[in-house]
Order: sequence, then structure tokens, then C-alpha cells
Amino acid sequence: MSFRKIATAAAVGIMAWAGASAANAQVVLKWAHVYESESAYHQASLWAAEEVARLTDGRVEINVFPASSLGKEVEINEGLAIGAVDIIYTGPSFVERYYGPIAISDYPFMMRGYEQWLNYRTSDLFSELSDGYGEATDNEVLGLVYYGSRHVTSNKPILTPDDMIGLKIRVPNSPLMLMFPNAVGANPTPMAFSEVYLALQQGVVDAQENPLPTIQFKRFYEVQTNINLTGHILNSLLVIASNDALARVGDDADILRKVLDMAALRASGEIRQSEQELVAWFREQGITVNEVDQGPFREAVLPLLTGEGVPYTMEQFDRLAAIPGNE
Repeated sequence: MSFRKIATAAAVGIMAWAGASAANAQVVLKWAHVYESESAYHQASLWAAEEVARLTDGRVEINVFPASSLGKEVEINEGLAIGAVDIIYTGPSFVERYYGPIAISDYPFMMRGYEQWLNYRTSDLFSELSDGYGEATDNEVLGLVYYGSRHVTSNKPILTPDDMIGLKIRVPNSPLMLMFPNAVGANPTPMAFSEVYLALQQGVVDAQENPLPTIQFKRFYEVQTNINLTGHILNSLLVIASNDALARVGDDADILRKVLDMAALRASGEIRQSEQELVAWFREQGITVNEVDQGPFREAVLPLLTGEGVPYTMEQFDRLAAIPGNE
């Protein structure tokens, strides 16, 4: 065999070996979120990382970064576009700036309860909204996580909309989160999640609003005396991956999709169970938990839900209202 043929054969062999090595190489993905390491969301993401590694025989590794360690909510959303992160938990209220209609479920008093929420996550409506977000961003929604019903904490009872007039209340930095406090005459103050405890402790804000499990794991009850069960928003989190990340995992993308959706349901069940148990727990800690008639709060918000400026159509509004559950 001539030297040229030997060299050509060797080159072909090296290229084949390199291709095989690349095909078997480990893909490392970064999953970022703003929640504490003790939260159900973080624990579910760790479970997902282990499960993906097992099912792909180590071809896909997920490293999870909790507690805003790779950025606050706005920053990790932006990070998907530039490849700084590959997977995130994020609220529909933050995704609204990229594709408005997908935030519909997070608007005040839009969802009736957990049963309706479970039906929504498997509905044609949610599928269509997820596709719309994907077309707008080049990212893919891989799951919906139950975050819980949001309630107002304060240092005084909040029993009627009038009790919120002038109240300086922290809200997430997203447009839809302003609707509820504005409707009842409060003074909404957007602020990053990581800054809330200190702001409450120092009196920079008078109140905040979050689901009961979040109030517990962020320890807001240490710096607020009252939890008022306004239930004004039933909140979700989206699990989102960039299309670039899905392309890099290649044939293992379907495994990633399946496991992350399972992780979303896993966290949802834990949050729902915790939510049901926490009223008694807070009262045991000496916190005043106030039952609230939601009717007047709902009436204050309703004109804004069907008015100008909302990002969803009335057809989508009606379709969500028609999803059964918690009648």
C-alpha cells in the first residue's frame, strides 16, 4: 500500500474515531433558578439531574444552580438566549415580556384551584400557548409546575380591599403582578426575590405576597405578623430549555423532555401537600392567619381582566374559564 493510501486510511480512521467520540461525549447543561436549595423546586431538579444521567448512561449531565447564583429571574431568562444557561424555572409573569398570552394563567383570580390547574397543564390551550412562546423565543417549554396560591403577608390584618389602600407591597418585577395591588389601591414595589426578607425586616416595604410554602422556606413569617389568605393568584412556574441545549443532547432530547415534565409534577405534588398543611403550622409558630372573603378582591380586579391592555384574547380567556375543576 502506498504512503498516500496509508495516510488517507489513517485520516479516515481518525475522523471516524473522532466522530464516535463526539457522539459519546458528555453534554453538560446548566439549570438555573432563584429558589432556595431546601425548596421542592430545587429538590425536584436534583432528582431530574440524577434521572437524566441514569437514563442516558451519563451522556447528559445537568448541573443545578439555585438561589439566584447565576442571576435573578430577568437575568436567567435573558441567559437562555445567549447560552449562559440551558434550563430555567421561571414564572409566566416573567415570560410575558417575550410572549404575552402564556401568562394568562397567572393573572389574578384567573384560576379556580389545583384541579383546574392540573387540567390546564395538559390542555390544548396550554400546548398552543407553549408553542407560541417557542416560536417567539427559540426556547421550548418542557413542563408546568404548581407554585401555589399567593397570599398577602403584613404586620396588620388585611380583610378587605380597603385595608390595602396605600400599603407598600413588594411584588415581582413583572407587569401582571402590578394588577392586583393597583386594583385595590396599594403601592406596588417591584423588587428581586433575593432582596425581600431584608426589605421587610428594615421596613422598606410593608408587605409581600407569595404562596404559603414560599413564605415558609424564605422565612418571611419571621418579619411579618399576619398571613392574609387572599388567594389572589394561583401561580405556576415554567420549566424551559433553549433549543440550542436540546440540539446538543441530540437523540437524548426526548428523555430530557420526559424527565423534566415528571420533575415538574413531582414538585407540584409536594407543594400542594405542603400548602394544605401550612396554615396549622404557621398558627403553631404564633403567626396570625386571617381567613379572607375573596369576593370583594375579585370584584375589584375583574374589570381589569377583561379590559384593554391584557396580552391574551377574550377567546383564550373563555377557553381557560371553561377548563373544568374546582367548580
